[in-house]
Amino acid sequence: MNKDLTVGKPETVIWRFCLPLFGSIIFQQLYNIADSLVAGKFIGENALAAVGNSYEITLIFIAFAFGCNMGCSVVVSQLFGAKEPGRLKTAVTTACIFSGAVCLVLMLAGILGCELLLYLMRTPGEVFADSKLYLDIYIWGLPFVFFYNIATGIFSALGDSKTPFYFLAVSSVSNIAVDILFVKAFHMGVAGVAWATFLCQGISCILAVFTVWLRLKKIPCQDKGALFDWGLLKRIVTIAVPSILQQSFISVGNILIQSVINGFGPSVMAGYSAAVKLNNLVITSFTTIGNGISNYSAQNLGAGKYERIREGFLAGIKMVWCLCIPFCALYLFSGKYLLLLFMEKDSGAALMTGRQFLWILSPFYFVVSTKLVADGILRGISAMGQFMAATFTDLILRVVLAFLLSDLTKSAVGIWCAWPVGWTIAMGISFGFYRNKINQYSKLITRS
Repeated sequence: MNKDLTVGKPETVIWRFCLPLFGSIIFQQLYNIADSLVAGKFIGENALAAVGNSYEITLIFIAFAFGCNMGCSVVVSQLFGAKEPGRLKTAVTTACIFSGAVCLVLMLAGILGCELLLYLMRTPGEVFADSKLYLDIYIWGLPFVFFYNIATGIFSALGDSKTPFYFLAVSSVSNIAVDILFVKAFHMGVAGVAWATFLCQGISCILAVFTVWLRLKKIPCQDKGALFDWGLLKRIVTIAVPSILQQSFISVGNILIQSVINGFGPSVMAGYSAAVKLNNLVITSFTTIGNGISNYSAQNLGAGKYERIREGFLAGIKMVWCLCIPFCALYLFSGKYLLLLFMEKDSGAALMTGRQFLWILSPFYFVVSTKLVADGILRGISAMGQFMAATFTDLILRVVLAFLLSDLTKSAVGIWCAWPVGWTIAMGISFGFYRNKINQYSKLITRS
């Protein structure tokens, strides 16, 4: 059901819209968590390390899909808020054509370049073959990743956060079952984990795209509109490219950090692989709520309702901080038991690595969540220069400090300490940019 986010009490609107998005990302993360859990529990520590190692490369592909999602979603949100259905539909088809072209280029790059990336990451010999096998299968499923992201972006732009939740709930639970079936019953190893993800993502993509097509047909429109529009493409690219660069640079940074981690051996790799999945569950949840706030901000910007953007920021902070409390407590006091879910046995080095990672990062969830809500506002109002500046500051600091502190401490603990420093400084920058933009809108309201 389409929903206008420009009416109603902002806090109520934000909570009703973003809660299903949060539920959706929990199920989305089950894809990756299930892969690592099944690999570590039913295949072994090296398989867990291989899946975790491959995951850092898959994030580059996901970064491009996410950027296309945001470009389409923000522009469609603005057109929906401005009540321009004809241009809205043209924006959707333009985004699909653009995303399809990007996907084809990435598939070619992945087929030709993933093996080289694994070498550059200093992937140990005992996990190299499984890492490459996982990636080879994953790359052929990229069209499903891209068009599913476009579909969910359109749902969010139309104010519908529940439909993607239903799709993800079913497909994620199915993925866990198929993972176990392929690995335990068919003895397919890491290949079984990859094929399970491929099949479940494919089914959810087809259903989501078909549902979007039906939804768009129901929107009344006097002017059918063009199939492709260069002007709308420029608007989409203006949002998509910075979002792609943001996520891609984060992924490249993670690959550089992974190369440092790989130097400490498979046990540390396995511990990090398990812990980073738990961490990503939280960070991706905050990011998704930030994306929802982007849609909210974009619709209200299109409608010229600037004061509601400020109120949306405050509601977003309340929401993410409510999530920080249980996640932080869970990881600080029960992290060991969560990590053991990924491990066939209590591997001392791997378990301690994961626990140290969670102990150091989880108290700073309050900081990074504030940054991501501010980033959501900046992206929704198309302040992409400021958005990128804050993101790159975080990334550069984390990568540089990971190298320096790991060398200084001669342990992986130095790497984990890089995260809180980057988050804290970047949060200050994001919040400053947000305040500056909101003050500009306040002056516009005063003049009118």
